[in-house]
Amino acid sequence: MTRRVAAAAAALVSTGVLALSGCGVLDGTETIGVAMPTESSERWITDGETLADGLEGAGYEVDLRYAGDDIAQYRQADQVQEMIDDGVELLIVAAVDGAGLVDQLAAAEAAGIPVIAYDRLLLDSEHVDHYVTFDNYGVGVAQAQALLRGLGVVDADGAPTGDGGPYNIELFAGSLDDNNALIFWEGAMDTLRPYLDDGTLRVPSGQTEVAFAETYRWSEDTARDRMGSLLSQYYDDGTELHGVLSPYDGISRGVIAALGLWGIGPTLGEGLPVVTGQDAEAGSVQLMRQDMQHSTIFKDTRVLADRAVDAALAYLEGGEPEVTDTTTYDNRVKVVPTYTLDIETVYRRDIEEVLVASGYLTEEEISAG
Repeated sequence: MTRRVAAAAAALVSTGVLALSGCGVLDGTETIGVAMPTESSERWITDGETLADGLEGAGYEVDLRYAGDDIAQYRQADQVQEMIDDGVELLIVAAVDGAGLVDQLAAAEAAGIPVIAYDRLLLDSEHVDHYVTFDNYGVGVAQAQALLRGLGVVDADGAPTGDGGPYNIELFAGSLDDNNALIFWEGAMDTLRPYLDDGTLRVPSGQTEVAFAETYRWSEDTARDRMGSLLSQYYDDGTELHGVLSPYDGISRGVIAALGLWGIGPTLGEGLPVVTGQDAEAGSVQLMRQDMQHSTIFKDTRVLADRAVDAALAYLEGGEPEVTDTTTYDNRVKVVPTYTLDIETVYRRDIEEVLVASGYLTEEEISAG
């Protein structure tokens, strides 16, 4: 199955028409398997396409598949196993569930297929050869710093302003089957904890543990529902909400939608709480332009995809990929050799310079949301 066939197949999933079959190696050309978690996020669609373009440009066929966040008829474990059975030369995997592919990773090892974990760490297996990702702890720190800056507790350089609040905030985390969610949370909470301890920040709901803050599968709808529930339970008496720690733009949009339904805002200038984000998705960048979302974390996934392609080619040519971190990313069985990339916090005034001028987003994409 080529990338074109895989993409067409993915489009048929929602109709229930498709049952994927083996694709094999076409015309003697080596095939690389690329497993992405979902098409519900523009970020993952772009990642898959960029990886495929890079690998095809190097002369390989690409079997690109999206797992639909593991909906019943299109599971990632089955997809990865089919790729192995079809004889792919290498696997690049962004997991739906980091611990959900243990058997498939063992099968890949038995077949001599290198495995590169892409942005999300593959857990509970020794059969993970390489990991490419961003500074995930730094993402959490940057999100917390953006929240503090938006509240006025720190200045643009991150230095305390002396503003002691108190400010009421609520905390959202990502999906806990994704190891990154825990690292984001750790970075954010390490940064916020001194301000929680001294009373500058308060969490009226009391939900300061990651298990309560989880947003399963990073769902915008789940975030909207939880935010609505928090408002009805803890803010119905007129208590003001000043900020929300959100780890991902889709979650941010759900939070902002719930705040709007509650009659708060509609803009930051009109009382909307400071809401953070991540991934610089066009819909959230549009909200930033509309003075609704405060910030996002920009992770240039074009560079991430390039690094994954470089790592793949290194293995395919009999070498080893470049590694920058050999201590941080423990998947509970081994520390996976990792290449990490930097991140950047984007505020409203940075959109043109950081996102548009770099070609990451076009004005048309931002306008379309």
